[in-house]
Amino acid sequence: MQCEPAKRRLAAYLASAGTAVSVHTARAWRADVDLFCAWCARRCRAALPADAATVVAFMDAMARSRSPATVRRYVSSISALHRVLDERNPAAIASVKRALKRLRRHGGDAPGRSVQALTRALCQRLLEASADRLIDARNRALLAVAYDTLLRRSELVALEVDALSVNADGSGTLRLRGADPDAQPPPEAVVLARDTLAHIERWLERAGIREGRLFRSVPKHRQLGESLHPSQIPRIYKAMARRAGLAPETVDGISGHSTRVGALQDMIADGVELPGLLRAGRWKSADVVRRYHEINAS
Repeated sequence: MQCEPAKRRLAAYLASAGTAVSVHTARAWRADVDLFCAWCARRCRAALPADAATVVAFMDAMARSRSPATVRRYVSSISALHRVLDERNPAAIASVKRALKRLRRHGGDAPGRSVQALTRALCQRLLEASADRLIDARNRALLAVAYDTLLRRSELVALEVDALSVNADGSGTLRLRGADPDAQPPPEAVVLARDTLAHIERWLERAGIREGRLFRSVPKHRQLGESLHPSQIPRIYKAMARRAGLAPETVDGISGHSTRVGALQDMIADGVELPGLLRAGRWKSADVVRRYHEINAS
């Protein structure tokens, strides 16, 4: 069965179910089925009925950037859709059950595990392929800042406009922790390349942002948001990667850690020693650096 007729049957079922299915559950089923169908379509896989191998591959792909609870919800929604259509439930097959147990046992991927590194070359490819909408200006600035600074998702979305300084050579500096610049010791700061600063300035000018959060949501046909949720970071990277024509398996491997992994690998290739790597990523353990370096390293 094609996805669109199946979605219509799911919608009809939800309409007839009334209060038997909560509003939140119905919303999750629709969103999760849309995501699963789109993922299958990009890989020329059958979504309905789905075989166990497809569901396991989907779970593995989603686990790279989603929490275990979210992946389990996706499987539950896929199961619900197959029950509504009177199709065999793929989640009842042994290989899918084993994948669910593995998800519970390991709690999802460890930081950096199976992550696609966004190196300098890949970031440049994503930047060059982006369009010229307001949201694209934000995405370019976000990706460039993430690569230059090795900041985590939560740190990126917490950046404030007043933490940005312009240096005499055209580069920039971002002050972290929101601390008093006159405090002792002074707040930690990270350096931005000149082209990164240019991306930020173009984004701020087009968005009309003068204060508050540096990165904001850009809803369609609505006022600019006041902030950006950390969960949006990997989705932004993935959308940019798809537009740049990266292979589906490469896109699947992108996560919120990808810029940290890519920047680290580039620094190692440039000959940066361990103390410099630890400072750049604000890591306390050399083991973390070693794991990140091993990801996709040639």
